[in-house]
Amino acid sequence: MEGAELIIQEINREAEQKIQYILSEAREEAEKLKEEARKRAEAKAEWILRKAKTQAEIEKQRIIANAKLEVRKKKLAVQEELIRQVIESLKERLANLPEDEYFPMLVELTVKAVEELGTDKVVVRSNERTLKLIVEKLAEFREKLKEALGKDVEVTVGEPIQTIGGILVESSDGSVRVDNTFEARIERFESDLRATIAKALFG
Repeated sequence: MEGAELIIQEINREAEQKIQYILSEAREEAEKLKEEARKRAEAKAEWILRKAKTQAEIEKQRIIANAKLEVRKKKLAVQEELIRQVIESLKERLANLPEDEYFPMLVELTVKAVEELGTDKVVVRSNERTLKLIVEKLAEFREKLKEALGKDVEVTVGEPIQTIGGILVESSDGSVRVDNTFEARIERFESDLRATIAKALFG
């Protein structure tokens, strides 16, 4: 019996050793797997953090760019409104020029129109106030035209038109015209006018 017991003990001892060896190997493998998992988790966390930082930077730049664009749009809108107000103020002033300033301006605008038309027979049209002023000073008006052009110009006063002022000059048959009303001149020279106003207002 002793021999059998010794054999059994030896078998148990070997089995225990194998169990301990297997457990040790399992623990080592588990530690390796745990370490690899930790490294993978750290690497993934680092990647997520970098990606988040990159996305945050992109979002920050987008917000800054949008804010700058919004500020620029508002600034341009304010500038545009100020320019519009100046142009409206200019129109109002032109519409209410005193006669001693307005009459020489009418002569000058008519001279330019006659030169452009290349005729000595014209019809002048404007608002009622302007036509009334020309009729009242028609002899002087014609004389001023003659002085400026070096020739007599036959001037006929036409029908009133809707305008704040200035003058519309037509050939006698109405086939050609030069629109020197204030609105038309402001429109023709608007880009230069706006640039001048912008420079004066904003430097």
